[in-house]
Amino acid sequence: MISFFTRLFDLISPRACPVCGNRLGVAEEILCLSCNRHLPRTFFWNHPFDNEMAKTFWLQIPVEKAAALFYYEAHAQSSQVIYQIKYGNHPEMGEQMGRMAAQEMKESGFFDGIDLLLPVPLTPNRERQRGYNQSMEIARGIHEITGIPICHEALQRISFTDSQTQKDRRSRQENVAKAFQLVNADKITGKHLLLIDDVVTTGATLIACGQELQKAHPQCLSLLSLGFTH
Repeated sequence: MISFFTRLFDLISPRACPVCGNRLGVAEEILCLSCNRHLPRTFFWNHPFDNEMAKTFWLQIPVEKAAALFYYEAHAQSSQVIYQIKYGNHPEMGEQMGRMAAQEMKESGFFDGIDLLLPVPLTPNRERQRGYNQSMEIARGIHEITGIPICHEALQRISFTDSQTQKDRRSRQENVAKAFQLVNADKITGKHLLLIDDVVTTGATLIACGQELQKAHPQCLSLLSLGFTH
């Protein structure tokens, strides 16, 4: 049941759907019912070992399983979800979308066997500028549903890279090469890690992270993002 205080807060400070901009009802957490229904879900979590996202990383890094919540297309209405989380100063949306992704993927057993959640790190300067790390917010939402601990002490971003938006696959990989550094390797050795990012396009960022994480000899590495570009 929806509490009196929830209804009152919603009346005083109405929330809007990040996709269509319409006011949310008190029973709608982040997306309105219409936008939620039409969100282009991938359903990769039903076939996590062999899907379009997992194949992106074949011959690049060893990946146990991979899934994204929805297909991401720049300038499509659904892309507003990522935009608001990343650039719109809405960290709470990252956490809410993390919960939503975890709730939908949990029943398929996607999280079975995973020991630690690892959000892709930002450089300290970038995180101070933005005020938060969107991947960490997504990880917090996933943690709330699954109870899997978050580890943010094993991987650091040591260099600021240019925006990936206008770069091709090769340029993206060169842009993030050696951008990450393994620290506290003992925390992840022998563990099944779930690396978390907001959106996967060419996969360059996750490949760079994964290559660095392999130095710690984890048991295996899995991947999760909110968005995935065809």
